[in-house]
Amino acid sequence: MAVSSVYPLNPALFSHSHSLVLSQAHLKARSLRRIIRRGSRVVVLSTHSNAKILKPNRKSRYGDSLSTYDTDDDCLLDDEFAESVDFEVDGNRRVNSQKTSGAREGGQRLLNERTSKNTHERSIVGKSYHTKNRIKEAAFSDINEQGKWMTGKSAEERYPKLYEEIDLDKKCLPLLDYLSTFDLKESHFIQIYERHMQSLQINVFSAQERLDYLLSIGVKHRDIKRILLRQPQILEYTVESNLKSHIAFLMHLGIPNSRIGQIIAAAPSLFSYSVENSLKPTVRYLVEEVGIDEKNICKVVQLSPQILVQRIDISWNTRYLFLSKELGASRDSVVKMVTKHPQLLHYSIDDGFLPRINFLRSIGLHDSDILKVLTSLTQVLSLSVEDNLKPKYMYLINELRNEVRSLTKYPMYLSLSLEQRIRPRHRFLVSLKKAPKGPFPLSSFVPTDECFCQQWAGTSVEKYLAFRQQLLLKEFAQKYERRGAQRYERRG
Repeated sequence: MAVSSVYPLNPALFSHSHSLVLSQAHLKARSLRRIIRRGSRVVVLSTHSNAKILKPNRKSRYGDSLSTYDTDDDCLLDDEFAESVDFEVDGNRRVNSQKTSGAREGGQRLLNERTSKNTHERSIVGKSYHTKNRIKEAAFSDINEQGKWMTGKSAEERYPKLYEEIDLDKKCLPLLDYLSTFDLKESHFIQIYERHMQSLQINVFSAQERLDYLLSIGVKHRDIKRILLRQPQILEYTVESNLKSHIAFLMHLGIPNSRIGQIIAAAPSLFSYSVENSLKPTVRYLVEEVGIDEKNICKVVQLSPQILVQRIDISWNTRYLFLSKELGASRDSVVKMVTKHPQLLHYSIDDGFLPRINFLRSIGLHDSDILKVLTSLTQVLSLSVEDNLKPKYMYLINELRNEVRSLTKYPMYLSLSLEQRIRPRHRFLVSLKKAPKGPFPLSSFVPTDECFCQQWAGTSVEKYLAFRQQLLLKEFAQKYERRGAQRYERRG
């Protein structure tokens, strides 16, 4: 399937084919169970995240509400741009169906310039995995000599719903017992089975080795559950042939060791893409086509790891053309926005960009003013109009007696908390009779509490914090009373 975009691109970079025997996305759980019970042979290939970007009132396939704007959930991604990686499952090589050939060579220096760090990186990427037998002996003291998990309960007793729903194979029990240590429940195993049934057929020792490796590079124990629910295939990817090469790729980009685990937790699907044919071409596109400075790639990936696994050509071209036409934004301005807040490449134009731009227009800002605000504080595109932007605007006009044009000079005002910073500082200076006459200066909201107390209030931080705490408690009590009154009116 060829990918078309507004700008001409290297077709070899953005072409791939699909061969799915049966698409996971269209196989309902009930149908799956009926097929299994009839003894039919079915091959189910899991699909990657390929959601409709940021549609309102969306829910996940399992009924959970999804954020409309700023989220790391893989359902926001359209990652068919990347090529799926070949991987080994317990020594047998599997080849995913997506294929890509050819890539631009210019920009390769970004990925190779840090070769002097290779020795150090190898020691980190491969740490704790040079003695496989020792890992097995230490990790599975709860498994007996026959390889069975030591427990007095039968499969029906431990997983009654799972046993009934999918006709559970008892050989899976050691793996399920191990995964349960990551707070996975029966309902989660059913989700994993329906999304990628092969993941629950992995040998428990192999699964232990792979998850131990993720923990060793900084993934938090509490994040393993979310990773497995989003990308259960990760249990199939071998440490040597897949996981280490992808971690090395991130380190070559300059990602600090302390951030590796967070990036994996945010975008676990990156392990399903070829480093050479997908991830590196994506980085080259960001540098050569979008125009992001090479030294900022590390920052961009840390701010939005999903950028590595989305259709970056379409995301970039669509949003660049929109901002250029709607606000007269130059290419350099949009590049600055992406560098500061790469999440904007995930935001819907109709439900994300337009409502915020139209609100800024409605309060009196011209397009040139809006462009200044967005270039300086791109995060405005992620803020709720009703719950965030509108209340701050009302306070700016009615309480601070300031002009809307002041936002072009201090756009940071829109990113500050109304309850935690703006209102307390304003009320504090008013109580001290130190509030300036005329429009209240927005610059007083910018510095830290210490600098604010020293430069504006002329008092101690402790006195200001005590005032703020009392104000917050008072406002909380008022909100509680209003809610109680509203409930009483509904009942009446």
